[in-house]
Amino acid sequence: MIKKIIILFKIARKIGSSDIIKIVDRTHRIPFFIKFFFSLVSLSFGGNQKKSDSADDLSSTIQELGTTFIKLGQFLATRPDIIGEELTKNLEKLQDKLPPFSKSLAENIIREELGELTAKNIIEFSEPIAAASIAQVHKAKINEANTIKDVAVKVLRPNIKEIFNSEIDAIMMLAYLVETFIPKTKRLKLIEVVFLFKEITNHEMDLRFEAAAANEYLENTKNDLGFNVPKIYWNFTSESVLTLDWVDGISIREKDKLIESGKNTSKIASDLIQHFLRQAVRDGFFHADMHQGNIFINSSGQIVPIDFGIMGRIDKLNRRYLAEILFGFVSRDYKKVAEVHLVAGLVPKNVSVDELAQALRSIGEPIFGQSVKDISGGKLLKQLFDITEKFNMQTQPQLLLLQKTMVVVEGVSRKLDPNTNIWETSRPVLENWLKETKDPIKNVVDSLKDSAEILKKIPEFPKVMENANQALAFLASGQIPQNTNSYSSLTEKKNEMKSLRNQSIIGVLILVFLSVIVF
Repeated sequence: MIKKIIILFKIARKIGSSDIIKIVDRTHRIPFFIKFFFSLVSLSFGGNQKKSDSADDLSSTIQELGTTFIKLGQFLATRPDIIGEELTKNLEKLQDKLPPFSKSLAENIIREELGELTAKNIIEFSEPIAAASIAQVHKAKINEANTIKDVAVKVLRPNIKEIFNSEIDAIMMLAYLVETFIPKTKRLKLIEVVFLFKEITNHEMDLRFEAAAANEYLENTKNDLGFNVPKIYWNFTSESVLTLDWVDGISIREKDKLIESGKNTSKIASDLIQHFLRQAVRDGFFHADMHQGNIFINSSGQIVPIDFGIMGRIDKLNRRYLAEILFGFVSRDYKKVAEVHLVAGLVPKNVSVDELAQALRSIGEPIFGQSVKDISGGKLLKQLFDITEKFNMQTQPQLLLLQKTMVVVEGVSRKLDPNTNIWETSRPVLENWLKETKDPIKNVVDSLKDSAEILKKIPEFPKVMENANQALAFLASGQIPQNTNSYSSLTEKKNEMKSLRNQSIIGVLILVFLSVIVF
């Protein structure tokens, strides 16, 4: 408990010593007592630090707080509905880079994880070529079945899991306190957002999960022309070590080099969008960190993704809703989009379909006939979130990664070809998938009704009946948890936060009181 409060004060001191509060207050009227608290803590513990005249102070402050906060900052950069456009733009500048740890320490980790015998088959092990907040990468060769292969070896940072989990628990407490004292923030589901972030990052810190994700991604896309996922070498992979094919190619951020090598950047831009959408709606499994540094173009012109630590999943039900909503925008059928929102439980049942359709039309119509360079992604998102609030739509935590990745993929495509029309590029993928699934909305509704009728005919299983009805209620309301364990864990975490609330408040007040006396 004390440790969590200390971590929270560390955060508060950094925030109070920066311009973060001032920047946030421009778009989110912060209560006076919160501004006073941060001001007091910064004066008491941090001294009078000179504040910058620009918002750039936010990125540097987050960077100084370390791994957990860098990752959280990047995650929040995908949530302009929570933090606003100004903060979002600033957080997008965060670089997931830290000083590397030594080559010798990496080699020790490999020997401990893989064993001496396997480790001896890793040769020409280089110095770190890239170091991020969670792991770093080395180039090497492996001897597998008397065949030498060029590989990339990813090694987890020492003690990173312990550091992250202690800090994220403190942030979870902070989210609970914010929702308690500022009730209007409850619709943003801050606790769920932090919990989702924790789950995602913990998976990212077990490299076996990344290896499994890459392997599944490879299986899903092996027949997709123009897309190539590196192979995983399981004998050289463990919880803290990941080995996969070395990628020889040109980074997608190097547009000039791509053009010099004869690559068609316009085609790459449209292919990237289509591959992403196809994977999202067809497979329900997609790369959720597709920034420029994670995409290469090989000598054959294939798109080659790397870094599979953050992958996204969408269940079949939400994939169908998603495809209908996106295609509704592409087809300019706003009433259909509004109806899907109601069926999916994204808005309350008492919302007027016609009014929602009108609001959606105000978003869709201005973008048609324009190229990407003429469309303001920031303004478009702001309109969407304004409408979200107006119609009391609930934030869907399971769709956060998809939302993020769609924005990132659009941005990457824009840099390759400013004239790419995202909507027209998307149309054939969505249209083909919807044809294959016929009328998904009708099928979903019928399935739910049929399931309910069948279950009612099994009176000898009243408990099953009760559980089924609860499950159907979740489905109808759009509150579908990612999995049962996650939902239970989240419930437990909420109960824990509730029990700690009064203790934390008292602890914070005591620390503030002592800070005033001592300092």
